[in-house]
Amino acid sequence: MTQTTQAGVRGSAPDPGGAPRRQPRRTGALVRALAPLPWIGPAIGLILFVVIWPVIAMFQTSREHYSSLGVLIGSAGWNNFTRLFAEADLGGVVVRTVIWVVAVVGMTVLISLGVAQLFNKEFPGRRFARWALIAPWAASVVMTSIIFKWMLDPNNGVVYVLLKQLGVVKNFNTNDTNWLGDPTTAFWCAVFVAVFVSIPFTTYALLAGLQAVPSDVYEAAKLDGANPLRTYWSITLPLLRPALLVAALINVMNVFNSFPIIWELSGGGPGSQSATTTIFMYQLKQSSIGEAAAMSVVNFGFIIVIVLLFLRASKWNSAED
Repeated sequence: MTQTTQAGVRGSAPDPGGAPRRQPRRTGALVRALAPLPWIGPAIGLILFVVIWPVIAMFQTSREHYSSLGVLIGSAGWNNFTRLFAEADLGGVVVRTVIWVVAVVGMTVLISLGVAQLFNKEFPGRRFARWALIAPWAASVVMTSIIFKWMLDPNNGVVYVLLKQLGVVKNFNTNDTNWLGDPTTAFWCAVFVAVFVSIPFTTYALLAGLQAVPSDVYEAAKLDGANPLRTYWSITLPLLRPALLVAALINVMNVFNSFPIIWELSGGGPGSQSATTTIFMYQLKQSSIGEAAAMSVVNFGFIIVIVLLFLRASKWNSAED
Protein backbone atom coordinates (compact mmCIF):
# COMPACT_ATOMS: atom_id res chain seq x y z
CA MET A 1 0.00 0.00 0.00
CA THR A 2 2.81 2.32 0.99
CA GLN A 3 4.79 1.36 -2.12
CA THR A 4 1.76 1.98 -4.33
CA THR A 5 1.18 5.39 -2.85
CA GLN A 6 4.82 6.29 -3.23
CA ALA A 7 4.82 5.11 -6.84
CA GLY A 8 1.73 7.18 -7.52
CA VAL A 9 3.35 10.21 -5.99
CA ARG A 10 6.49 9.68 -8.05
CA GLY A 11 4.44 9.16 -11.25
CA SER A 12 2.39 12.37 -10.79
CA ALA A 13 5.19 14.58 -9.49
CA PRO A 14 5.96 17.48 -11.83
CA ASP A 15 9.32 17.67 -13.49
CA PRO A 16 11.62 20.63 -12.82
CA GLY A 17 9.91 22.51 -15.69
CA GLY A 18 6.45 22.05 -14.11
CA ALA A 19 4.99 19.58 -16.73
CA PRO A 20 3.41 16.29 -15.48
CA ARG A 21 5.43 13.07 -16.00
CA ARG A 22 2.49 10.81 -17.06
CA GLN A 23 2.60 11.71 -20.76
CA PRO A 24 5.61 9.46 -21.66
CA ARG A 25 3.90 6.52 -19.95
CA ARG A 26 0.69 7.10 -21.98
CA THR A 27 2.69 7.44 -25.19
CA GLY A 28 4.42 4.13 -24.46
CA ALA A 29 1.06 2.41 -23.90
CA LEU A 30 -0.25 3.84 -27.19
CA VAL A 31 2.83 2.62 -29.05
CA ARG A 32 2.41 -0.88 -27.56
CA ALA A 33 -1.29 -0.90 -28.51
CA LEU A 34 -0.50 0.06 -32.11
CA ALA A 35 2.44 -2.34 -32.42
CA PRO A 36 0.38 -5.17 -34.08
CA LEU A 37 -1.07 -2.74 -36.65
CA PRO A 38 1.51 -3.49 -39.40
CA TRP A 39 0.51 -7.17 -39.25
CA ILE A 40 -3.27 -6.86 -38.86
CA GLY A 41 -3.62 -3.61 -40.83
CA PRO A 42 -3.88 -5.28 -44.28
CA ALA A 43 -6.53 -7.68 -42.98
CA ILE A 44 -8.51 -4.81 -41.44
CA GLY A 45 -8.22 -2.85 -44.67
CA LEU A 46 -9.40 -5.83 -46.70
CA ILE A 47 -12.42 -6.36 -44.42
CA LEU A 48 -13.31 -2.67 -44.62
CA PHE A 49 -13.05 -2.68 -48.43
CA VAL A 50 -14.66 -6.07 -49.20
CA VAL A 51 -17.26 -6.35 -46.41
CA ILE A 52 -18.03 -3.07 -44.69
CA TRP A 53 -17.97 -0.71 -47.68
CA PRO A 54 -20.40 -2.83 -49.82
CA VAL A 55 -22.80 -3.05 -46.88
CA ILE A 56 -22.74 0.74 -46.44
CA ALA A 57 -23.19 1.23 -50.21
CA MET A 58 -26.10 -1.23 -50.18
CA PHE A 59 -27.92 0.68 -47.43
CA GLN A 60 -27.18 3.98 -49.16
CA THR A 61 -28.48 2.76 -52.54
CA SER A 62 -31.66 1.40 -50.96
CA ARG A 63 -32.65 4.98 -50.03
CA GLU A 64 -31.80 6.59 -53.37
CA HIS A 65 -33.80 7.08 -56.55
CA TYR A 66 -32.19 6.07 -59.86
CA SER A 67 -33.41 6.49 -63.40
CA SER A 68 -33.85 3.52 -65.74
CA LEU A 69 -30.37 4.32 -67.10
CA GLY A 70 -28.80 4.06 -63.63
CA VAL A 71 -28.40 7.82 -63.14
CA LEU A 72 -28.83 9.03 -59.55
CA ILE A 73 -31.79 11.42 -59.39
CA GLY A 74 -31.96 12.06 -55.66
CA SER A 75 -33.03 10.69 -52.33
CA ALA A 76 -35.97 8.30 -52.24
CA GLY A 77 -36.33 8.11 -48.46
CA TRP A 78 -38.15 4.91 -47.54
CA ASN A 79 -40.17 4.79 -50.79
CA ASN A 80 -38.12 1.89 -52.17
CA PHE A 81 -39.01 -0.21 -49.11
CA THR A 82 -42.65 0.85 -49.34
CA ARG A 83 -42.87 -0.26 -52.98
CA LEU A 84 -41.01 -3.50 -52.18
CA PHE A 85 -43.39 -4.53 -49.41
CA ALA A 86 -46.32 -3.69 -51.72
CA GLU A 87 -45.09 -6.17 -54.38
CA ALA A 88 -47.75 -8.85 -54.90
CA ASP A 89 -45.15 -11.60 -55.41
CA LEU A 90 -43.07 -10.87 -52.30
CA GLY A 91 -45.03 -13.12 -49.90
CA GLY A 92 -44.77 -16.18 -52.15
CA VAL A 93 -41.09 -15.49 -52.78
CA VAL A 94 -40.31 -15.38 -49.05
CA VAL A 95 -42.22 -18.61 -48.35
CA ARG A 96 -40.48 -20.29 -51.30
CA THR A 97 -37.11 -19.15 -49.99
CA VAL A 98 -37.77 -20.74 -46.59
CA ILE A 99 -38.79 -24.01 -48.27
CA TRP A 100 -35.73 -23.79 -50.53
CA VAL A 101 -33.27 -23.42 -47.62
CA VAL A 102 -34.90 -26.03 -45.37
CA ALA A 103 -35.28 -28.61 -48.17
CA VAL A 104 -31.80 -28.23 -49.65
CA VAL A 105 -29.91 -28.06 -46.35
CA GLY A 106 -31.97 -30.81 -44.72
CA MET A 107 -31.59 -33.28 -47.60
CA THR A 108 -27.92 -32.38 -48.07
CA VAL A 109 -27.04 -33.02 -44.42
CA LEU A 110 -29.00 -36.28 -44.24
CA ILE A 111 -27.49 -37.70 -47.44
CA SER A 112 -24.00 -36.48 -46.53
CA LEU A 113 -24.24 -38.15 -43.12
CA GLY A 114 -24.82 -41.49 -44.82
CA VAL A 115 -22.12 -40.96 -47.45
CA ALA A 116 -19.58 -39.80 -44.86
CA GLN A 117 -20.35 -42.84 -42.71
CA LEU A 118 -19.82 -45.06 -45.77
CA PHE A 119 -16.53 -43.38 -46.71
CA ASN A 120 -15.32 -43.81 -43.13
CA LYS A 121 -15.44 -47.60 -43.58
CA GLU A 122 -12.93 -49.74 -45.44
CA PHE A 123 -14.17 -51.10 -48.79
CA PRO A 124 -12.62 -51.83 -52.20
CA GLY A 125 -12.32 -48.70 -54.33
CA ARG A 126 -12.84 -46.32 -51.41
CA ARG A 127 -10.07 -43.99 -52.58
CA PHE A 128 -11.52 -43.79 -56.11
CA ALA A 129 -15.01 -43.15 -54.70
CA ARG A 130 -13.67 -40.31 -52.56
CA TRP A 131 -11.98 -38.74 -55.57
CA ALA A 132 -15.12 -39.12 -57.69
CA LEU A 133 -17.13 -37.23 -55.10
CA ILE A 134 -14.93 -34.17 -55.61
CA ALA A 135 -16.07 -33.77 -59.25
CA PRO A 136 -19.41 -31.98 -58.56
CA TRP A 137 -17.61 -29.79 -56.04
CA ALA A 138 -14.78 -28.86 -58.42
CA ALA A 139 -17.08 -28.09 -61.33
CA SER A 140 -18.57 -24.64 -61.75
CA VAL A 141 -22.11 -24.34 -60.37
CA VAL A 142 -23.15 -22.49 -63.51
CA MET A 143 -21.75 -25.24 -65.73
CA THR A 144 -23.48 -27.94 -63.64
CA SER A 145 -26.78 -26.06 -63.85
CA ILE A 146 -26.49 -25.69 -67.64
CA ILE A 147 -25.79 -29.42 -68.00
CA PHE A 148 -28.92 -30.25 -65.99
CA LYS A 149 -30.88 -27.78 -68.14
CA TRP A 150 -29.74 -29.61 -71.28
CA MET A 151 -30.64 -32.96 -69.69
CA LEU A 152 -34.15 -31.62 -69.00
CA ASP A 153 -34.68 -30.11 -72.45
CA PRO A 154 -38.28 -31.04 -73.46
CA ASN A 155 -37.22 -31.76 -77.08
CA ASN A 156 -34.20 -34.01 -76.78
CA GLY A 157 -33.03 -33.97 -73.16
CA VAL A 158 -31.41 -37.20 -72.04
CA VAL A 159 -33.85 -37.51 -69.12
CA TYR A 160 -36.89 -37.45 -71.39
CA VAL A 161 -35.23 -39.72 -73.96
CA LEU A 162 -34.69 -42.27 -71.18
CA LEU A 163 -38.25 -41.85 -69.90
CA LYS A 164 -39.63 -42.30 -73.45
CA GLN A 165 -37.63 -45.49 -73.91
CA LEU A 166 -39.06 -46.75 -70.62
CA GLY A 167 -42.56 -45.87 -71.80
CA VAL A 168 -43.18 -43.27 -69.09
CA VAL A 169 -43.33 -40.37 -71.60
CA LYS A 170 -45.30 -40.72 -74.87
CA ASN A 171 -44.22 -37.58 -76.75
CA PHE A 172 -41.58 -34.90 -76.52
CA ASN A 173 -42.16 -31.17 -76.03
CA THR A 174 -45.48 -31.47 -74.20
CA ASN A 175 -46.62 -30.13 -70.85
CA ASP A 176 -45.72 -33.48 -69.30
CA THR A 177 -42.11 -33.20 -70.43
CA ASN A 178 -41.50 -29.50 -69.93
CA TRP A 179 -40.63 -29.67 -66.23
CA LEU A 180 -38.66 -26.42 -66.29
CA GLY A 181 -41.68 -24.62 -67.76
CA ASP A 182 -43.81 -25.44 -64.74
CA PRO A 183 -42.95 -23.37 -61.62
CA THR A 184 -43.46 -26.24 -59.16
CA THR A 185 -41.43 -28.88 -61.00
CA ALA A 186 -38.81 -26.28 -61.96
CA PHE A 187 -38.39 -25.35 -58.30
CA TRP A 188 -37.91 -28.98 -57.20
CA CYS A 189 -35.50 -29.62 -60.09
CA ALA A 190 -33.46 -26.70 -58.73
CA VAL A 191 -33.61 -28.25 -55.25
CA PHE A 192 -32.24 -31.50 -56.69
CA VAL A 193 -29.34 -29.71 -58.41
CA ALA A 194 -28.57 -27.67 -55.27
CA VAL A 195 -28.40 -30.85 -53.17
CA PHE A 196 -26.21 -32.47 -55.83
CA VAL A 197 -23.62 -29.66 -55.73
CA SER A 198 -23.77 -29.28 -51.91
CA ILE A 199 -23.16 -32.93 -50.98
CA PRO A 200 -19.37 -33.08 -51.65
CA PHE A 201 -18.38 -30.25 -49.27
CA THR A 202 -20.78 -31.41 -46.57
CA THR A 203 -19.63 -35.02 -46.86
CA TYR A 204 -15.96 -34.11 -46.54
CA ALA A 205 -16.68 -31.83 -43.55
CA LEU A 206 -18.57 -34.63 -41.78
CA LEU A 207 -15.95 -37.22 -42.80
CA ALA A 208 -13.26 -35.09 -41.13
CA GLY A 209 -15.41 -35.00 -38.00
CA LEU A 210 -15.90 -38.77 -38.05
CA GLN A 211 -12.18 -39.43 -38.41
CA ALA A 212 -11.51 -37.21 -35.36
CA VAL A 213 -13.60 -39.47 -33.08
CA PRO A 214 -11.20 -41.57 -30.92
CA SER A 215 -11.42 -45.30 -31.61
CA ASP A 216 -11.09 -46.20 -27.91
CA VAL A 217 -14.52 -44.60 -27.32
CA TYR A 218 -16.09 -47.15 -29.67
CA GLU A 219 -14.16 -49.97 -28.01
CA ALA A 220 -15.47 -48.89 -24.59
CA ALA A 221 -19.03 -48.78 -25.95
CA LYS A 222 -18.58 -52.25 -27.44
CA LEU A 223 -17.39 -53.60 -24.08
CA ASP A 224 -20.46 -52.06 -22.44
CA GLY A 225 -22.66 -54.00 -24.87
CA ALA A 226 -23.98 -51.02 -26.88
CA ASN A 227 -25.48 -51.99 -30.26
CA PRO A 228 -24.50 -50.08 -33.45
CA LEU A 229 -27.61 -47.86 -33.39
CA ARG A 230 -27.09 -46.95 -29.74
CA THR A 231 -23.39 -46.27 -30.40
CA TYR A 232 -24.18 -44.00 -33.34
CA TRP A 233 -26.86 -42.06 -31.44
CA SER A 234 -25.02 -41.69 -28.11
CA ILE A 235 -21.39 -41.41 -29.26
CA THR A 236 -20.98 -40.59 -32.95
CA LEU A 237 -23.62 -37.87 -33.28
CA PRO A 238 -22.64 -35.92 -30.10
CA LEU A 239 -18.94 -36.02 -31.02
CA LEU A 240 -19.81 -35.08 -34.62
CA ARG A 241 -21.82 -32.08 -33.51
CA PRO A 242 -19.16 -29.36 -34.07
CA ALA A 243 -18.47 -30.54 -37.64
CA LEU A 244 -22.21 -30.96 -38.28
CA LEU A 245 -22.92 -27.47 -37.00
CA VAL A 246 -20.26 -25.81 -39.16
CA ALA A 247 -21.30 -27.75 -42.28
CA ALA A 248 -25.00 -26.93 -41.78
CA LEU A 249 -24.34 -23.25 -41.08
CA ILE A 250 -22.17 -22.78 -44.17
CA ASN A 251 -24.81 -24.59 -46.24
CA VAL A 252 -27.57 -22.34 -44.89
CA MET A 253 -25.72 -19.19 -45.96
CA ASN A 254 -24.67 -20.59 -49.34
CA VAL A 255 -28.10 -21.96 -50.20
CA PHE A 256 -29.92 -18.80 -49.10
CA ASN A 257 -27.69 -16.66 -51.32
CA SER A 258 -27.59 -19.16 -54.18
CA PHE A 259 -28.30 -17.53 -57.54
CA PRO A 260 -26.97 -19.48 -60.57
CA ILE A 261 -28.92 -22.73 -60.12
CA ILE A 262 -32.46 -21.30 -60.22
CA TRP A 263 -31.46 -18.59 -62.69
CA GLU A 264 -29.98 -21.03 -65.20
CA LEU A 265 -32.80 -23.59 -64.88
CA SER A 266 -35.88 -21.37 -64.95
CA GLY A 267 -34.84 -17.73 -64.51
CA GLY A 268 -37.15 -17.68 -61.48
CA GLY A 269 -40.17 -17.89 -63.77
CA PRO A 270 -42.69 -18.01 -65.09
CA GLY A 271 -42.76 -14.48 -63.64
CA SER A 272 -41.44 -14.92 -60.12
CA GLN A 273 -43.22 -18.20 -59.41
CA SER A 274 -40.02 -20.22 -58.91
CA ALA A 275 -37.84 -17.37 -57.60
CA THR A 276 -36.22 -17.02 -54.20
CA THR A 277 -35.43 -13.65 -52.63
CA THR A 278 -32.01 -13.53 -54.32
CA ILE A 279 -33.52 -14.13 -57.77
CA PHE A 280 -36.36 -11.71 -57.00
CA MET A 281 -33.79 -9.04 -56.12
CA TYR A 282 -32.17 -9.45 -59.56
CA GLN A 283 -35.56 -9.35 -61.28
CA LEU A 284 -36.37 -6.08 -59.50
CA LYS A 285 -33.10 -4.58 -60.75
CA GLN A 286 -34.51 -4.62 -64.28
CA SER A 287 -37.15 -2.05 -63.29
CA SER A 288 -35.83 -0.28 -60.15
CA ILE A 289 -32.28 -0.26 -58.82
CA GLY A 290 -33.36 1.30 -55.54
CA GLU A 291 -36.05 -1.32 -54.95
CA ALA A 292 -33.55 -4.08 -55.73
CA ALA A 293 -31.17 -2.54 -53.18
CA ALA A 294 -34.01 -2.50 -50.66
CA MET A 295 -34.51 -6.22 -51.33
CA SER A 296 -30.77 -6.67 -50.70
CA VAL A 297 -31.14 -5.01 -47.31
CA VAL A 298 -34.06 -7.32 -46.47
CA ASN A 299 -31.98 -10.31 -47.61
CA PHE A 300 -29.11 -9.14 -45.41
CA GLY A 301 -31.47 -8.96 -42.44
CA PHE A 302 -32.87 -12.41 -43.25
CA ILE A 303 -29.44 -14.05 -43.27
CA ILE A 304 -28.46 -12.39 -39.98
CA VAL A 305 -31.69 -13.56 -38.32
CA ILE A 306 -31.34 -17.08 -39.78
CA VAL A 307 -27.77 -17.44 -38.53
CA LEU A 308 -28.64 -16.16 -35.06
CA LEU A 309 -31.67 -18.45 -34.78
CA PHE A 310 -29.65 -21.39 -36.06
CA LEU A 311 -26.85 -20.79 -33.56
CA ARG A 312 -29.40 -20.35 -30.79
CA ALA A 313 -31.23 -23.57 -31.69
CA SER A 314 -27.94 -25.44 -32.01
CA LYS A 315 -26.71 -24.15 -28.62
CA TRP A 316 -23.49 -22.81 -30.12
CA ASN A 317 -21.97 -21.94 -26.71
CA SER A 318 -22.46 -25.45 -25.37
CA ALA A 319 -20.88 -26.84 -28.54
CA GLU A 320 -17.85 -24.63 -27.90
CA ASP A 321 -17.57 -26.14 -24.43
